[in-house]
Amino acid sequence: MLRPRRRGVASVNAEVRDGIVPAAGSLTRMQDLGPVQSSSNYRLIALIIASALFMEFVDATVLATALPTMARDFGVRAPEMSVALTAYLLALAIFIPASGSLADRFGSRTIFRFAILLFMLGSFACGQSRTLEMIVLSRFVQGIGGAMMIPVGRLVLLRSVAKQDLVNAMSWLLVPALIGPIIGPPLGGLIVTFLDWRWIFYINLPVGMLGFWLVGRFITDIREEATGPFDMRGFLLSGLSLGCLLFGFEMVSRPGEGAIAATLIAVGVIAGGFYIRHARGREGAILDLTLMRDPTFRLSVIAGSLTRITQGAQPFLLPLMMQLGFGFSAARSGTITVATAIGSLAMKGVAQRILRRFGFRRAMIWNGAIATVGYATCGLFRPDWPAWAMFGVLCLSGFFMSFQFTAYNTIAYDGVDKQHMSSATAFYSTFQQLMLSLGICLAAIALHLAMLANGHARPSLADFSIAFWVVTAISLSATIWNLRFAADAGAEISGHIEQAPGKTAKRTLA
Repeated sequence: MLRPRRRGVASVNAEVRDGIVPAAGSLTRMQDLGPVQSSSNYRLIALIIASALFMEFVDATVLATALPTMARDFGVRAPEMSVALTAYLLALAIFIPASGSLADRFGSRTIFRFAILLFMLGSFACGQSRTLEMIVLSRFVQGIGGAMMIPVGRLVLLRSVAKQDLVNAMSWLLVPALIGPIIGPPLGGLIVTFLDWRWIFYINLPVGMLGFWLVGRFITDIREEATGPFDMRGFLLSGLSLGCLLFGFEMVSRPGEGAIAATLIAVGVIAGGFYIRHARGREGAILDLTLMRDPTFRLSVIAGSLTRITQGAQPFLLPLMMQLGFGFSAARSGTITVATAIGSLAMKGVAQRILRRFGFRRAMIWNGAIATVGYATCGLFRPDWPAWAMFGVLCLSGFFMSFQFTAYNTIAYDGVDKQHMSSATAFYSTFQQLMLSLGICLAAIALHLAMLANGHARPSLADFSIAFWVVTAISLSATIWNLRFAADAGAEISGHIEQAPGKTAKRTLA
């Protein structure tokens, strides 16, 4: 069972004294750990984990640049190379839910290092591939490693950082997700132009080796007692459901694939229904539905999922609008859209101060609305807008949206006890991946329906505007759920004390 809200992160982070424990060869159970002291070393922990995650985010953006060249070497048409991307998504869908259970059984550090090794192995195999079939298999292996790196990396952070440093640590953990899309496309272009596409995968090896060594050197291995046998039936049902849903959402954006996409989504929904029936009330389910009983976790999942629809749609719609609607080159479009990542990075130093001043609830209500309206403003962009104005809107939108996800990603675990922390990270990561894909799906559907309503064979600027406003309207509804957070939700994490008018707080936060 879950503990009452507000006790979870305190328990989880009472694990590693002084923030970092040199832990070579050690395996520690959570109940054996003493209280945590505040430490400035949370940045080192976060960046160690981020060094591994960096591989994954860069790899995803670099690969798209090289697909035409790879297709020529393999003797296939470029569209056929999409199966290499699909294989990676399939691995994510199947293995993200299993990551928490594996971390409990073998230790979070052990599984994280294993995921790094698996990703490196898949990368090396991709670089050695001589056929389409081999690259698909190698990408699947890469995907297994990637599926475990994100949720288990977050779990390692939650189990290694003092509570008062958690917001800042989570902010640093998001850095590779922001930098990857910035450097990925130009890096891929340089490699394909001056080297060989195989180096796209080989560059993961030194980064991975550094991350593997640093994790083993500075982070302790913590695990929970397994509550029962591995949930194989749940593993298969969740994999079938999530795999079909992810592929279905992804194929909606492809012309002429509507029937296949609808079939996959239908199968995914049916399999998901069978999984819910299987998991309801079951201890040790691969995706633990009992986590939704905790109000803070539930609200973070729901509100975060709605907000991520815009986060998934924006990178899909904005470059299309600028290149098809404005007639911009890919390079010019890229120099403007990079503003989102720059704004996101600028937020990292202020998140803790904002939350300490206003608290999670108030900050998420107002910031979420501002961030969503900022992205809705993209629907007003026109070719005659000054580049600096579009850049400024995107920079501010990225700043506010990055803060919103930092808040969601942190407060989600406020009421989760240590026994359920691994399940919670797997559950939360699964919904993150699913909703980002759903955002692309909804953006593609909204754009297509706008074109039909306006009688356009090609998308016009008005069609893009409608698509932007549809997805941002959905995300704006997250405000309803943000209003339902308790006024003091996450207070021990943020350091914010909610006071009644005319009264003085009686308690002191750790």
